Amino acid sequence: MTVADPTLRVERSMHREGVRFVIGCDEVGRGAIAGPVAVGFSVVGVGVKAHPAGLRDSKMLSEKRREELSPLAHKWSLFAAVGLASALEVDAIGIISALGLAGSRALQQLRDAGAPVDEAVVLLDGSHDWLTPHAPGAPRVRTLVKADRDCASVAAASVIAKVHRDRIMIEADDTIPGYGWKGNKGYASAGHYAAIDELGPSEWHRQTWLHERPPTLF
Repeated sequence: MTVADPTLRVERSMHREGVRFVIGCDEVGRGAIAGPVAVGFSVVGVGVKAHPAGLRDSKMLSEKRREELSPLAHKWSLFAAVGLASALEVDAIGIISALGLAGSRALQQLRDAGAPVDEAVVLLDGSHDWLTPHAPGAPRVRTLVKADRDCASVAAASVIAKVHRDRIMIEADDTIPGYGWKGNKGYASAGHYAAIDELGPSEWHRQTWLHERPPTLF
């Protein structure tokens, strides 16, 4: 089935409602067993120009294409940011709170850069607002299922966050070798679990997640 490219239809509708700035938001690494969870933001304002050609949800792009599009998405956004929460924090407070923590850190980056956060509405992919309860002072949030697929600002946030997190995992593979993070980026695979069985878990692994290995990966 052919999937349509994202548009600015939702963002422009929000602008017509009086929202001056829309902050597209998406998370990356939620289901990984190693490495941080990342939350990306892409800010667009009234009069936003056409988004970069070929921009799509990061899951629908090759690694090479994401690397090509990330700087274009950064340039297109008025402001962009990626916040992280570590594997240790995921273990300590749970994945939902960790998403909110990463999001609050990304919001602070936007504020530090001068972004008009308090005049914005966050357009968050999915049906659950995990940001507001865990990010004091967060702007109003609007959730939308498949926003990463359909909304250009959220697709931009997805690509920006994915490339940022992937680069972290690639660099980590050089300092903590053996787990194949350059390829699997910290996600579960038979090879990743085999490496854990052989080497033991590292400090980058989400310890509380390792006992939940799917039967097909034993």
